[in-house]
Amino acid sequence: MLTEVSAGPYTVRGISVGGVYTSLQVPELGVVFDAGVPIRSFAGTDRIFLSHAHSDHTSALGSLLGIRNLIGKSPPQVFLPAEIEAPVREALAVQGRLHRAQMDIETIPMRPGDTRHLGQGLWVRAFRTHHTVPSLCYQFFRRVSKLKPEYQALPPEEIGRRRKAGEPLFDEVDRLELAYATDTLSRVLETAPSLLESRVLILECTFIDSKRTVQDAQQRSHIHLDEILARADLFQNEALVLMHFSQAYSPEEVHSLIQARVPEVLRERLRVFAPTSGRWFG
Repeated sequence: MLTEVSAGPYTVRGISVGGVYTSLQVPELGVVFDAGVPIRSFAGTDRIFLSHAHSDHTSALGSLLGIRNLIGKSPPQVFLPAEIEAPVREALAVQGRLHRAQMDIETIPMRPGDTRHLGQGLWVRAFRTHHTVPSLCYQFFRRVSKLKPEYQALPPEEIGRRRKAGEPLFDEVDRLELAYATDTLSRVLETAPSLLESRVLILECTFIDSKRTVQDAQQRSHIHLDEILARADLFQNEALVLMHFSQAYSPEEVHSLIQARVPEVLRERLRVFAPTSGRWFG
């Protein structure tokens, strides 16, 4: 049932069909993206990142919390656009009364440009995406110290001596690891250009051929494959994971159409997040 792809050092697993359900997990980062379907094996993950409040991305949050209650897990952290924090809490309160159960979460409201330290050198930054409701994409990075160029020729013992003396030998550098951007106009790649530099980029690609035009995609605030192909030379990512395909296409059509259309510059780095055969789940 679950789709799983390897992208650089990361595993992306879960389910995504545009307008139906999206929930992905990256176990190496300990995160779940969106909760449009309650996947049992995701329930133990303590950090959930909601991109926006549409039902195909959030409607299973209560069910996921119910599974957590069954396995004795404490309330998770839920990162979400600040504008939807109160409505999400209200919705969970209603579900809690219906189920006579606790639906507790620790909300982490985010605004564009906000960063949060997640521990062990891992950070997350939020960027505004361009959808019909308040929405965010998330970029994960590791903040590391790098020896300044003017000191790189020094022998180790000299570096150690100067460091003990308190000289500022190192710069703090953000190493961009993984970004998740869904339900957005393609101009997010201009307003948040560092997405193109992330080691791994998970990006929506709802429409992939002439069944829907670029204009159709833009009217729905989604991305068309044509818009990605027009920017093919800009993607610096080690791996580009395309997801959130329309149910107008079968999984096999998604794979065959993308492989036929993607240029050589992207082909080896591209990961298609869809089953290789059969139907979409459900």
